[in-house]
Amino acid sequence: MFEDQQEIPFEERRYRNQKLRRRGIFLIPSLFTVANLLCGYYAVVASLLGGPEHFDYFDRAAKAIGFAILFDSLDGRLARLLKANTDFGVQFDSLADVVSFGIAPAILAYAWGLRGLPGEGSVAFQQVGEFAWVCCLAFLICCAWRLARFNVQGMAPGGSKYFIGMPTPAAAGMIAALVHGFKQPLQDWRWSVAWFLLAAGLGALMTSTIRYYSFKDVPLTRKQPSLAVVLLCLLVGVIWRYSEYALVIMASAYAVVGLTLHLVRFFRHRLVSRAA
Repeated sequence: MFEDQQEIPFEERRYRNQKLRRRGIFLIPSLFTVANLLCGYYAVVASLLGGPEHFDYFDRAAKAIGFAILFDSLDGRLARLLKANTDFGVQFDSLADVVSFGIAPAILAYAWGLRGLPGEGSVAFQQVGEFAWVCCLAFLICCAWRLARFNVQGMAPGGSKYFIGMPTPAAAGMIAALVHGFKQPLQDWRWSVAWFLLAAGLGALMTSTIRYYSFKDVPLTRKQPSLAVVLLCLLVGVIWRYSEYALVIMASAYAVVGLTLHLVRFFRHRLVSRAA
């Protein structure tokens, strides 16, 4: 075998080694996509195990969705950094996102908002359950719709600064942040109804034409000012120490700011049209 390798010309051996390394580079983003998919699968299983006496499983599911968001952001950035973008990677990432940001948060929202309610088996409980089923299904359908539209249309016209509609990781992150922040499943049917309406509303935001900032133009690979590095470290520390509050504030702010700016642009356009 050693003699056979010696007979292969040096240029050919170098070409083969470069080809193998190149294949390895293309696999790196897919590994992060697999990690994203694994987190989504774990979140589904943990949501099914959760209940009033085992509400810590709901928190584990919420954390798993949070890690899925992290892995999802890394696989795209790594693919662009390594110039390893492929059509297969795009489709694989979308399928993983349906699980992690569609199925997993829908099941988590359904279980967390319903299993803590008293009177299981009563007519009122069944009615809330049917309402929850419809709202969480709407969230899942809107998530799949949003991902399919993104694969076809891409970002908002004029660059990659904005998404068209609320991105699916942000919608899933909103549900996960609230579950992580409050821990205990809901025990009042009125709060449950509001919770399921929120899930349906997040679905509507995903399929809307509201523009949301993408953060893709942030030059993370370039040298950053010292102040920016310090602020980033402080943000990470705050999230680590006060995650229950920080994540809820961040997720809510992202959703509200995008909607508010859309309303401001809408009314400004109406005023300009009337003035003209």
